[in-house]
Amino acid sequence: MNHTSFLKFAYLTLLSKPSHERDLYQVIRRSTPLAIVEVGVGLGVRASRMIAVAGRYRPDEKIRYTGIDLFESRTTLGTGLPLKEAHKRLKATGANIRVIPGDPLSALARSANGLQGTDLLVIAADQDTQSLTNAWFYVPRMLHDKSIVLVEDVSGSQPRFRSLSSEQVAKLATGIASTRRAA
Repeated sequence: MNHTSFLKFAYLTLLSKPSHERDLYQVIRRSTPLAIVEVGVGLGVRASRMIAVAGRYRPDEKIRYTGIDLFESRTTLGTGLPLKEAHKRLKATGANIRVIPGDPLSALARSANGLQGTDLLVIAADQDTQSLTNAWFYVPRMLHDKSIVLVEDVSGSQPRFRSLSSEQVAKLATGIASTRRAA
């Protein structure tokens, strides 16, 4: 596992761009997650950084990272990596890497049971709203009582990560479940 030096960690938490991701790296420092799931890998920069910071605080354990993304199915070229390239780049971090192609709903429907014990779930802002709304149904089975769920919010003047409580996640999950039963 490649460990992040103090200087690299200081850069990530104090100076890195985009600036709203600095808080994410601080959350990782405080919570020391072993199992990270990211919905929306994009170019993989944030993923590599999260793995590096987590590895700094778990030096004797192999970080488990799962990235969910459209990969080649993205409609906008240049906004993300192809599946094989994402796996190759992230594997170089030394973490145990798993990449799952698909939108949030299809990917989590197939893999949520295998993602139990997720310590940190990060959801990028560029996700399809309807797919993500329906995917919340699968999220609670992935989490434990100390899991952290962060959702990137770019709606305000400053992008940020919103933390969702377990009650908020349950409400999102049951909201879609009740509409499924009604249909």
